[in-house]
Amino acid sequence: MNKSTKIRLNYLFSGAISLLLLYCIYRQVAGQLHGIDAGAWRQTAAPGYLLVCIVLMFINTSLEGSKWYLLARSVADVSYIRAFCSYLVGIAFSIITPNRIGEYPGRILYLGGGNTFRYISISVLGISAQLSAIYIFGFAGLIYYNIVFPALMAKLALGICIVVNIIAAVIYWRFEDWLPRLVQIRQLRRFAMYGMLLNRITTRRQIMVLSISLLRFAVFTAQYLFLLRWMNVKMPLAEGFCMAALFFWIISVIPSVALAGLGVRGAVSLYLFHHFSSNSVGILAATVGIWLLNLILPSILGSFLILRMRLLR
Repeated sequence: MNKSTKIRLNYLFSGAISLLLLYCIYRQVAGQLHGIDAGAWRQTAAPGYLLVCIVLMFINTSLEGSKWYLLARSVADVSYIRAFCSYLVGIAFSIITPNRIGEYPGRILYLGGGNTFRYISISVLGISAQLSAIYIFGFAGLIYYNIVFPALMAKLALGICIVVNIIAAVIYWRFEDWLPRLVQIRQLRRFAMYGMLLNRITTRRQIMVLSISLLRFAVFTAQYLFLLRWMNVKMPLAEGFCMAALFFWIISVIPSVALAGLGVRGAVSLYLFHHFSSNSVGILAATVGIWLLNLILPSILGSFLILRMRLLR
């Protein structure tokens, strides 16, 4: 296949994927906005709350881009802009996969360059750091919920959260212990050289990656509280933060596709926040808002960036 044919096919394939993702986004956004009373968007509080949410959206995406850049540059000499673009492409791919598992493959596909397995190696740490942040904040939310609303299922969830926190910590901080055992599996031996790449990541970089993950979780939890306040859903700050953290933990463990998960998100948000407010429409609107800001808008940008991908090399 000559070079000009590859270029044409690249534009054809990437364009088709981009249009498909944009169409999926359009259909889902139109459907979800149709389910929210239009009057809810007009009966909002001071616009300053929304402005803060928009600023936090940029902070949120910048933090995740920085985290991925720290990991990716241990594989290859990539620029921050290229790493950030791959993050946006990953979001675009994630919206059509269960529990957003397509995010990291999308990032890796964008960067490519013959380093696929190396990027898979460092993605393990990125996913572990993200999982740890979700479960650490979820643990705090579950403690609060067990104190205020004690129930058997809440206690069971707390126990599961503790176990997963321990597992995630072992995977993240002690990879030098489990990695040799993993490569003893015959089918995985040929990937051993890529797994050893993890040993090049210093403890300092691990601390930075985990710190960014924790800070990012705190940012979009605060962002959700500001959106709720903008929609006139009032609640105490500390209690609201714990409930918002618990909300994000719950939706991360419930199997769903991002584009089809708003029904689940809405049900969870109503269940948790009805303890503080009877403004159901405002709660649902804020839930849609956090989805639009942190997932849909970046995924639209990522869909356009797919046009620049070289699917055929």
